[in-house]
Amino acid sequence: MTERGIEVVIPPKKNLKELRNYDRVLYKAPHQIKNFFAKLKQYRAIATRYDKGSVNFLGGIYLVASVILLP
Repeated sequence: MTERGIEVVIPPKKNLKELRNYDRVLYKAPHQIKNFFAKLKQYRAIATRYDKGSVNFLGGIYLVASVILLP
């Protein structure tokens, strides 16, 4: 997965022949990530995607994320 720039977060099954490394810190705190996306979806413009352009939509996500993470 490294050739695609993807970081593995979910641990492999124990019965696999080739075990892969994963980020243990991110795996132990999935509730924080889920809670962040739940708060992000509370903003109507993000949930309904008013901005159809990808640049404007990403800018909106950055703005809302900064509002959520500041307090």
